[in-house]
Amino acid sequence: MAGELISVRTKFVDRVTKAVIKQLLDDILEDGIINDGEKESIAEENPTRADQARALIDTVKKKGDNASWKFIAHIKRRDGALYSEVGLSSGQPAPSAAPALAAEPRTKMQRSDNTFAKDQAADKDEAIYPVTKYSSSNRVALLISNIEFTNEKFNRNGADKDEMNMEKLLSDLGYEVVKHTNLTAKAIDDAVIRFSKHRKLKETDSVLVVLMSHGKLGAVLGVETSGDDDKFPINNIYKHLGSEKCPELLDKPKIIIIQACRGEERGSVIVSDGANVLCDDVKQPSPPLPADDDIEEDVLRCVHREKDFISLLSSTPDTVSYRHKEEGSFLIQFIAEIFPQYALADDIEELFRKVMQRFEGLPFRNIRQMPTKDRCTLTKRFYFFPGS
Repeated sequence: MAGELISVRTKFVDRVTKAVIKQLLDDILEDGIINDGEKESIAEENPTRADQARALIDTVKKKGDNASWKFIAHIKRRDGALYSEVGLSSGQPAPSAAPALAAEPRTKMQRSDNTFAKDQAADKDEAIYPVTKYSSSNRVALLISNIEFTNEKFNRNGADKDEMNMEKLLSDLGYEVVKHTNLTAKAIDDAVIRFSKHRKLKETDSVLVVLMSHGKLGAVLGVETSGDDDKFPINNIYKHLGSEKCPELLDKPKIIIIQACRGEERGSVIVSDGANVLCDDVKQPSPPLPADDDIEEDVLRCVHREKDFISLLSSTPDTVSYRHKEEGSFLIQFIAEIFPQYALADDIEELFRKVMQRFEGLPFRNIRQMPTKDRCTLTKRFYFFPGS
């Protein structure tokens, strides 16, 4: 990827504007690719636009492939014409490593920008959910995370990292985040009802709802749970946001992500000794696992009755899901890894498939978990950034 920057260096220097240089500097500073001193050096020690452009692309190139890919993604977002004129491509991003789990090598390239543009031009009305600059500016998401419980032994260590990762991702995707932490089941239900009446729903192109807690089959648990009580039925999401109760979301994608167990079974036979892998099924003790596997387990089942829903559940029916006690759940780690890399090119179903694919190579001997795309009723493809 750094090599691609070398090959387009001259065209980039010739064509990039000073305004875009300033935006790109802000972007890579926020990403941590450069620091304040490097930004000031590029902007202030180079008197001409061309000199600033050379210093910018040369600095990023030296930071390696991952930095180069992020830089190219910013060029694409900031100036699509420049991106095309200099001959850049989405390419294959360098796999980022989640702190607890090294990413596997990518086996499939992103779709090319030209292919995506042709797809949209041909199918814009029939096959792709409409997204406009105005509708994307009115996006809103609901984020509910239960971390601390009345009974402290049920506290979800590492879930604060999940909350932080999802809030950042939702914001980066252009959603205003309505966030709640540590709710009872009734409070979760009330929060979803209030969200169904949010002022932005009439204008938005989509909504995202993220629930993270302990779980049972068909339910997410509230913070006052002692085992089987304080349960929020998953199906209430579809009832409250469906066509009858929430007509403002008619024909708009409603994307549901749920991090919680869906039962008490495990995806594999676990025989080991250690207690750093924990589970989000409150009836079940933490499984004994190798001491270096700092992981916890996260029971739900939902049934779609309405159109334009898609959900990603953290495990298959009747099984537990896992959470690292410091870095958060596998599902949220992988979503936070995959979405920034591919959301410019892929639709939501393909993004979910890529997340599921990441679970095929879990580097832990006795842990098996497979997320599930549950009963998708999307009738078109939904892209967060169509035409990008």
